Amino acid sequence: MGAGPTGPVLDRDEVDRALARLGAEHEAIETSLLALQDHAGRRLLEGAELTGVTKERWASADASISLLWSYFDAYAGALRTAREIRSRRRWSSREDLAELTELLRGESVAVPGPAKLSEAFSLAGLVDRMNDLYARSLDMIVAADAVWSALPARIDLLAAELQRTRQLAHSVGVRPGEHPAGDDLERITRTLTRLREQVVSDPLAFWVRTEGSSAPGGGRPDTTVYDREARDLEEVRREIDAVLTVRQDAEQRLIRLRDVLSRADRTLAEARTARGEVLAKIAATEVPVVSGPPTVLQEQLATAAEYRRQARWHRLSPLLESLEQKAEDELLRARESLTAVTAPLAVRAELRGRLDAYKAKVARHGFAEDPLLVERYDAARRMLWSAPCDLRVAEQAVLRYQHAAAELLGAPRVPGQGGPEDRRG
Repeated sequence: MGAGPTGPVLDRDEVDRALARLGAEHEAIETSLLALQDHAGRRLLEGAELTGVTKERWASADASISLLWSYFDAYAGALRTAREIRSRRRWSSREDLAELTELLRGESVAVPGPAKLSEAFSLAGLVDRMNDLYARSLDMIVAADAVWSALPARIDLLAAELQRTRQLAHSVGVRPGEHPAGDDLERITRTLTRLREQVVSDPLAFWVRTEGSSAPGGGRPDTTVYDREARDLEEVRREIDAVLTVRQDAEQRLIRLRDVLSRADRTLAEARTARGEVLAKIAATEVPVVSGPPTVLQEQLATAAEYRRQARWHRLSPLLESLEQKAEDELLRARESLTAVTAPLAVRAELRGRLDAYKAKVARHGFAEDPLLVERYDAARRMLWSAPCDLRVAEQAVLRYQHAAAELLGAPRVPGQGGPEDRRG
């Protein structure tokens, strides 16, 4: 056969195979276009009040879908014409085959173009063009539908949880302007409301494309804002739970607080009494002053009890935590004060014990009646059992007794004291 502008003229078998292939492509394209037309995402886009990037891309996709149908109609018309030519006679003439070759291979399909009055395509080129428009339109529709399927429902569930948390917060007095958690709940409410509006009107603003993916809708919904608000709501829920725990445990915690502060007061009273005893019994020593119990803690304790009576749990919670720490600090301070005040009495008791221990030791060795030891023991004892007791002088008297005892017992001398030291006891 001869050749034309589109190459060699097709024979009858080649024409029939080409028509069969084009017919199959026609059915596949029609099925895809009908599925695209019925896609839930497309129907939603068609009826939604869109904004932002979704509005822009849907305008382009909608125009592409309209153009797709125009291309498909032109493709179907060309295919129908080719079939009509082939069906004229069982054995197509050379002129029919030349016309079919031009129709099947040449740029013989005229379709309306976006910038020109019309464009000419070959059937194969028209299929490629339709595939490209279809892929881009489907990608946009699938992405929008994926966001709409994922985010609004999750936002609604979180909003329902938020509402339950707000009711619970209100029951324990956590309200906006009165408690930080109440302010957080208001902010989360505003953010979720705004987020849902944005997701519904501009879903593609919340779509993250997967790098390297060429499949339609290759990507995932962007849940960054939603995830942040969900975490913040969980933090608020924990705070509300803490306030609820305060409501349940407030009475016992107040009882424990009163007990700790009472023990601190008794310890300070004991320290004041001990200070008077020390001043009366110990001479030439500095005894620290014992301060009285801080009235501010009692005032705060009364405030806490009032908050409990008024069921102001959100105010009681931080006050109790602060008071518990301050009460423990106050008890520790009282104990340290008692220890500091009674230190001279402890020193005197240690000296008395040491003196009697050495007396018992020398008695075991048969030196109890030694005149020097008896004299030094009596001198040390008078100082330690008289009031006021001069601890420095009494300590020197005890050391002199120790030295005398050590010399009799034949022990080395006490280092730094000029006298012997007994290392056997």
